[in-house]
Amino acid sequence: MFDNKKIEQIAQKKSEWESSSLRKTLDKAPEAKPAFKTISGTTVERLYTPLDMKDSDYVRDLGFPGEFPYTRGIQPTMYRGRLWTMRQYAGYGTAEDTNKRYKFLLSQGQTGLSVAFDLPTQMGYDSDDARADGEVGRVGVAVCSLRDMETIFNGIPLGEANTSMTINSTTGIILAMYLAVAEKQGASPDKLSGTLQNDILKEYVARGTYIFPPGPSMRLVTDVIKYCTKKMPRWNPISICGYHMREAGCTATQEVAFTIADGMAYTEACTKAGLNIDDFAPRFSFFFSVHSDFFEEIAKFRAARNLWAKIVRDKYGAKDSRSMQLRFGVQTSGSSLVAQQPENNIIRATLEALASVLGGTQSLACACMDEALALPTEKAVRIALRTQQIIAHESGVTNTIDPFGGSYFVESLTSEIEEGAMKYIEQIEKAGNGNMLDGVVRCIEEGFFQKEIADASYRQQKEIENGQATVVGVNKFKTDEKVAIEIAKSNPKVQMKQIEKLRKLRSERDNKKVGAYLERVRRVADRGEDIMPVLLDAVQAYATVGEICNVLRGVFGEYKPQVIY
Repeated sequence: MFDNKKIEQIAQKKSEWESSSLRKTLDKAPEAKPAFKTISGTTVERLYTPLDMKDSDYVRDLGFPGEFPYTRGIQPTMYRGRLWTMRQYAGYGTAEDTNKRYKFLLSQGQTGLSVAFDLPTQMGYDSDDARADGEVGRVGVAVCSLRDMETIFNGIPLGEANTSMTINSTTGIILAMYLAVAEKQGASPDKLSGTLQNDILKEYVARGTYIFPPGPSMRLVTDVIKYCTKKMPRWNPISICGYHMREAGCTATQEVAFTIADGMAYTEACTKAGLNIDDFAPRFSFFFSVHSDFFEEIAKFRAARNLWAKIVRDKYGAKDSRSMQLRFGVQTSGSSLVAQQPENNIIRATLEALASVLGGTQSLACACMDEALALPTEKAVRIALRTQQIIAHESGVTNTIDPFGGSYFVESLTSEIEEGAMKYIEQIEKAGNGNMLDGVVRCIEEGFFQKEIADASYRQQKEIENGQATVVGVNKFKTDEKVAIEIAKSNPKVQMKQIEKLRKLRSERDNKKVGAYLERVRRVADRGEDIMPVLLDAVQAYATVGEICNVLRGVFGEYKPQVIY
């Protein structure tokens, strides 16, 4: 972007500055640290100048919003035309509790719903299963049957809603229930908009709510993608998720690399299943965490957009520009929240949310100040939503597109993250002998991802414990004050209520019909046929999540990870 003569002049002036003004200051007052780094460990130089962008080409590397390579955003007007979707991750206790919280959030100006399911639902167990004991309704809402889903969305028109659901192993079942509720409301599949997480690969890497081995799990993922591609043009059938890998401790570069690698694996799985890339890729979405290292996070999102656009066009031959656009949602980091001085978490979430917006997110959820202690109260969730609204309507950051574009520091960091991520991607692909799907599965089974994340997490935690990294209120600026905020209490009666509802359901439904549909699920799974149509029939007959998953366990088996040291 600068001619050679200008670069030489700048280099000369920088050298003069270093030997005069800078040297005099350092002689009097040395800098506070011997080295400055991002949270992820990337070295941050004292000053960035055009010298750090001397090999950059504006049109090739940055371009314009809404055009390849989408570094500056996927929409030509970005937030000047439409704000991001504002969600708050919610769902706890019973379906009735969750319905009440959703109506509260919508009344406060939230523009999208985000469903958190409890662990038994995510793992394919009903609330009365012995393995669900103590976890029913704890970290999300308990959903056993269509009746629960009907209650969650009672009075909420799904034809007008935009709903995100954090569900993976049981995605097909939960989607079938959502479709059944929508049908009862008179909303056809082609009118529904929202997002399924449906990202099983990262479950093996970092989160753990898998049920079946990778082979059949990937088949279930692609069955959902095929169904949505054909029937639900406004729906995102997968949200390829780096969030949980980042929360487990990976670096920003690793988050980009591992998320993009998983996206490539799903792309290859879909094309192998007979889908054309320009039919399914425009509805792929991504989901990232955002931490408190402000500039690193902005650069991370820009690098991810650039990288995905190049891979989808150049490696997979996409022709539709929408296939190349990395559309993503963000949730501010849960792992950055601390129990000490919890009000400080409001500031953390604000900085993280602001970085997400400046990085060009399409959807955002703010973690609440009390989430290091319990599920959020109404007050805490309202403050988190207001954080987004103040950024959107009062800060002025939505007035112009990619305001840090052209920053010597941000552009240099963007390139550094992209280059580091590409090295990981090439390494993973090499493990699969040129096939990314095989490479990702092999890296999961051999523990490559897990070890990389564990090493990064250990380094970050060690820096906090030895004081190299400051966490306000934890290892510096501590107080002896006790936590004085109100926190939500779990209702000990939730599990019994849910079990009673299940008993009532099983006594009222047509159990012969349920049995017939469960047998059909078994046959379809065994034959390798598309499973979505029979799941729709089964849930409409009020077969439960646990009953359907037990049938699938009988066909697919359960995944047992290797213990890797």
